[in-house]
Amino acid sequence: MTIHLHEGDLPEGFGLPASVAIDTETMGLKPRRDRLCLVQLSVGDGDAHLVRIARGQTTAPRLAALLSSPDVLKIFHFARFDLAVLHERLGIDCRPVYCTKIASKLIRTYTDRHGLRDLLRETIGAEISKQQQSSDWGADTLTPEQQTYAAGDVLHLHAVKRVLDDMLAREGRTGLAQACFDFLPARARLDLMGWDEPDIFSH
Repeated sequence: MTIHLHEGDLPEGFGLPASVAIDTETMGLKPRRDRLCLVQLSVGDGDAHLVRIARGQTTAPRLAALLSSPDVLKIFHFARFDLAVLHERLGIDCRPVYCTKIASKLIRTYTDRHGLRDLLRETIGAEISKQQQSSDWGADTLTPEQQTYAAGDVLHLHAVKRVLDDMLAREGRTGLAQACFDFLPARARLDLMGWDEPDIFSH
């Protein structure tokens, strides 16, 4: 694993891969209140790119070009939150998207453990630590432990997606999963507009 740390945006010439795994780190869990601090990416080659977002930063042109490209599949775990914060803080609309958490809930109905750590352990036998999950992502310097944690959230998503895709196809739920993925950007916008609680789809 190699971790590449970038300030403010992706480097020139990053290119447009067929798919990219993405995660974000923020100062909290409310996109309108808590600032975006870090965007992690991996194209599935064993490397992780960490883009630090400065306080007050509202654009990242090369990152936006990648994440908004219709030719690049964006793979998330719990896309609903990441899509909302990327839209709120950088004005990025990500499409098309894939969410391993949604896929897991649709196909791993024999368990209620759909967090990334449990999903990685079962599907590909990978172990990750969650010790840095609640650390200060807005600090002036990210510790090596923070960087390793952040990278771990994206390095394995391509492999997990392949396992989940096979399971979805086996059980005839691929089309239903795709319909859910297609709706996720709208679900994130509803959250930002105040329909997160109460949920507009609740009784």
